[in-house]
Amino acid sequence: MSSRQTILVTGGAGFIGSHLTEHLLYAGHEVIVLDDLSTGCLANLSSVADNPHFTFVNDDVQNPQTLHVLIQQCDLIFHLAAAVGVQLIVDDPVRTIQTNIHGTEVMLQIANKFRKKVLLASSSEVYGKSEAIPFSEDDDTVLGGTMFSRWSYACSKAIDEFLGLAYYQQYGLPVVIARFFNTVGPRQTGQYGMVIPRFIERALRNAPIMIYGSGRQSRCFAYVGDIVSAAVDLMNHPQAPGRVYNIGSTEEVTIEALADKIIQMTASKSQKKFISYEEAYGKPFDDMMRRVPCLDRINQTIGYEPKTNLDRMLRIIIEDMKKR
Repeated sequence: MSSRQTILVTGGAGFIGSHLTEHLLYAGHEVIVLDDLSTGCLANLSSVADNPHFTFVNDDVQNPQTLHVLIQQCDLIFHLAAAVGVQLIVDDPVRTIQTNIHGTEVMLQIANKFRKKVLLASSSEVYGKSEAIPFSEDDDTVLGGTMFSRWSYACSKAIDEFLGLAYYQQYGLPVVIARFFNTVGPRQTGQYGMVIPRFIERALRNAPIMIYGSGRQSRCFAYVGDIVSAAVDLMNHPQAPGRVYNIGSTEEVTIEALADKIIQMTASKSQKKFISYEEAYGKPFDDMMRRVPCLDRINQTIGYEPKTNLDRMLRIIIEDMKKR
C-alpha cells in the first residue's frame, strides 16, 4: 500500500475503525468509511472530518446497493463492521448475529464480484473457553452451550472466518483474517462492557469499581495503535491471504490486579466491589479464565511485536478520559 489507494473501512466510526482510518489517511490514502453509527460515533472521526481524502457514508453494511457502489470504487477493504461488546451481545443477541454474519456475507459476495482484497476483523472470542494456553490459530475452538448468548458472538465470528476462508479457497479471493485480542486505547467506551474504560471512568469519579466474578480471570490487553499497524502490515503482505492471524499482546493481568493498578495510577479512592455475572448481566453467563495469544505466526509473517506495555496504555487512556 505504498502508492495512494482508495480504501473502504466498514465500521470505521467505531473504536478500532477510527484509529485505522486516521492511520490510513496519514499514510496518504483515500479512505471511505461506511458506518451505521449503531455503536460507532462521528466524534471518533473528528480529527479527520475536514480531510479532503476522507468520505463518510452513513449506512448499514447489510445494504448491498451501497456496498456495490463503494466496493466498486475502492482498492482494498478493511471489514470491521460488527456488533461488539459482551453487554451488547447479552442485551441484543439477534442484532449481533445478523450484523456479524449477514454483513460479512454481503460484503464478501460483492468484494468477490470486483476481486477486491479484504481484511476480515475477527475476535479472540472464537477460541471460546478453550484451555489450550496460549491460543494458536489452528487450535480447536471450545464453545459453551447455546443457552448462553455470549457464545453467539464467538460463533458468528467463527462463521465469518469460515466464509472468508471459503471465498479464498473456492474463488481465490484474497482474504486475510485478523483475530483481535482485547484491544484498548483512547475513544473506547465502557458502554458495551469493555473493562478498562469502565474501570478508569469509575476510578476517576471515586466510584466503586465493579469486578464481575472472582476477579482471578486474566486477559492480555493490546494497544489499538499496535493492532492497527499490524493489520495494515498484514494487508500489505503478499503471503498473508488465506490464513488467520492472532494480533494482540502476551502481557497477562488478572482483572482484580487491573483494578488495583488503575486505582493506584489514578490516585483514586474507589473501592473494589465483586458481583456475580448473573447480577451483572441479569442472566446466567459463561466466561473463560485465561486468554493468551500465541503470536508466532504474525511475528514470522510481518515481524510483529507489541510495542506498548500495559502501564503505558493505561496512562494514555487515563489522560484521554480526563480530557473528556
